[in-house]
Amino acid sequence: VQLQASGGGLVQPGESLRLSCEVGASGKFFNINHMGWYRRAPGKQRELVAIIRNDGTTSYTDSVKGRFTISRPNARNTVYLQMGSLKPEDTAVYQCGGNVYTHSDGSADYWGQGTQVTVSS
Repeated sequence: VQLQASGGGLVQPGESLRLSCEVGASGKFFNINHMGWYRRAPGKQRELVAIIRNDGTTSYTDSVKGRFTISRPNARNTVYLQMGSLKPEDTAVYQCGGNVYTHSDGSADYWGQGTQVTVSS
């Protein structure tokens, strides 16, 4: 299972950015149990920003509620994190990760590469 993250960049405070995480398994069947976006700011521990579960329910860390939206349109293989009203404190390396089922490996955790988000004027 591969997770390909993209969409990071440099933005000014108050602007928006959308991150994408595409999940693939080299043509094999897979099912996403849940997928989340995590971030690690300099000098801080990694934190879970948002998660979307197989039933479509979502959860967010308090600091991004009302500003970020995680989605998985039509339950397809790409998970998005729409980030709005960005603040300098949102600056971090963002990484997608989740639990995915395959016939060969059962349910296991997988991680994508990080993508840098910098919010600065």
